Amino acid sequence: MNRPHIICHMVTSIDGKVTGEFLSSPVCERAVETYYAIHREKQADGFICGRVTMVSSFTGGYYPDLSSYAPAEKTDCIPAGLSGFYAVAFDTNGRLGWRANRIVDPDGDPGYDGARIIEVLSEAVDERYLGYLKDMEIPYIFAGKDAIDIELALTKLKRIIGAETLLLEGGSVINGAFQRAGVIDELSLVVAPVVADKADKPLFMDSDAAGFMLINTVQTDGALVLNYRSICCSSHG
Repeated sequence: MNRPHIICHMVTSIDGKVTGEFLSSPVCERAVETYYAIHREKQADGFICGRVTMVSSFTGGYYPDLSSYAPAEKTDCIPAGLSGFYAVAFDTNGRLGWRANRIVDPDGDPGYDGARIIEVLSEAVDERYLGYLKDMEIPYIFAGKDAIDIELALTKLKRIIGAETLLLEGGSVINGAFQRAGVIDELSLVVAPVVADKADKPLFMDSDAAGFMLINTVQTDGALVLNYRSICCSSHG
């Protein structure tokens, strides 16, 4: 493939929800621990999240004063020889504020802490935001005019940084966008023994019909781990 292998790795409720207060409930604790353990064991080249997930998990809503930064040209900015484990932020309009160029995980989780941040942007971004990213030494690529072209973004991530496997760990919106684009090769779902609230969000927002093949099931610590492979990708082994 000319793009990375994408594994959508999520904790879900019994009824298929992925965001909500249920995630912090005691009955979900073991499932969440299992999720983090699998994240570390996958040994992927990085993980992908959308803006909302990055804000809630890492940036806390911080945003810089862009008046302090000179505009920069809208071209890809990836330093030669970039390597490591990546935190890939799909940030269409450049709304994420970072205080460092690596993830600082509040719990010091080795599966996230220290991951090198890469921003994926559309050309709708403010040029001063690019100046801010340059100042922060945060690499970025462009993948679309007004919205992010997911296939283009993934192709660039493989070609420019050599990413072979990435974990998709976003919320419903970005997960749904990847699903509609047909680029999810595997599902890695940790099903917690809980039913979510009616207002909680599903695994995929606005999904298209698609088939997956169950390839493995494991029961561990009160949670059920389910692994699926996309039917269209099953011939690749």
